[in-house]
Amino acid sequence: MDKDGGLAGKPVGRRVVIGVSALGALGVAFGARIESALNGVLGAISAHDPTGITSLLPGGGGFQFYNVASFLPYRSDQDYRLTIDGLVDHPTTYTLAELAALPQTTLVRDVQCVTGWRVPNTEFGGVLLSELLDRAGVKPEGKALRFTCFDDVYSESLTLAEARRPDVMVAHQMDKVPVTRDHGGPVRLYVAPMYFYKSAKWLSGITVTDRVMPGYWEQNGYDVEAWVGRSNGRTDAPIDGE
Repeated sequence: MDKDGGLAGKPVGRRVVIGVSALGALGVAFGARIESALNGVLGAISAHDPTGITSLLPGGGGFQFYNVASFLPYRSDQDYRLTIDGLVDHPTTYTLAELAALPQTTLVRDVQCVTGWRVPNTEFGGVLLSELLDRAGVKPEGKALRFTCFDDVYSESLTLAEARRPDVMVAHQMDKVPVTRDHGGPVRLYVAPMYFYKSAKWLSGITVTDRVMPGYWEQNGYDVEAWVGRSNGRTDAPIDGE
């Protein structure tokens, strides 16, 4: 989700990203009072913008924040739910507290966006995706995963083999604090060895499927398997997490 996107196989130009970023900066300058007005402006822009980018929030610590919905999604820690369903023996819905009570792990990797920016040595903490899949019991015909988000727009995908890697997690901590709303909290996906658009924000659903179902950006021309350094984008970048 943290990337500029593409349409008909072509990446969005930098000028579009910078222009939307300037609007996002206004939100910081004037505070929450103009959030609804800013969203209205962005919504008006999106009606004439084929890229699908409807807001870019200003970043901190080197991050740039992108959002393809017309609003900034929100779930409280108490209201948050993550559902695991599809081709599994035990469909399950987790609260945030229940996720935090499962075996935890941390990963420290460089975050790499397909647009070129990078944030080194970023720590994510949470539950390995393989742990959740083992608890759910994947049926023999399960071959892939589809991820959905509570913005009701974004989606992502992984093969089952990719999902079971030891550097793929469902994260609720980032740099030792809870994942913030801007960063996709309370819970987001983190796929360390791939470009950051594979690490879906505001994660709400994991569905095991019999085939790969391309996600939001893949439907707009980006690689389904977005290995850092081996997919479209910055092909000269070193491979993270491997």
